[in-house]
Amino acid sequence: MRMEASGEQQLIQDFLEGKPSGLQKLIELHQSRLYSYIYVMVKDKQLADDIFQDTFVKIINTLKSGSYKDEGKFIQWAMRIAHNLVIDHFRKAKKVNFAESLREDYNILDNLRMTDLSIEDEIVRQQIHRDVKSLLEFLPVEQKEVLFLRCYADLSFKDIAEQTDVSINTALGRMRYALINLRKLIKEKKIVLTQ
Repeated sequence: MRMEASGEQQLIQDFLEGKPSGLQKLIELHQSRLYSYIYVMVKDKQLADDIFQDTFVKIINTLKSGSYKDEGKFIQWAMRIAHNLVIDHFRKAKKVNFAESLREDYNILDNLRMTDLSIEDEIVRQQIHRDVKSLLEFLPVEQKEVLFLRCYADLSFKDIAEQTDVSINTALGRMRYALINLRKLIKEKKIVLTQ
């Protein structure tokens, strides 16, 4: 569920005027997307809960301090905070290998809508998911991250560029090379990705 920027501005204003329901509604609007992103990156429910909570503590503190610049991009700002907290966690834990931070049971093809699959079609689809998942492990970390943010977190390339501190052209380039590399891997390994 997406809300227009003016609606989010009103909720923020309500919160700043002492109405906690404004913040509660903002959390409800964006909880699923933020939590999913954090969980997929850290692969640990308790840690994801902690980082999710820290994200909203930081949001609350920033709002209360008056340093939030409302440009109609609340979710991008919140995602950036979550992203930074995930990075901080891995830095503290001396884990900078983002390839290991992606949830193992995530499949990009889960985002495709399929209707009325037969049992045979479902078996084939599951095999395709496993094949693609195994191929993702061969991609460079930067390409895998952009592919994940685009296909799973449903971010625009502009948002991906902001999240990863690169230009839009760099984000687009990484996605392009990720797809090229996936095609090469599919061809090399002779994998058939059709139903």
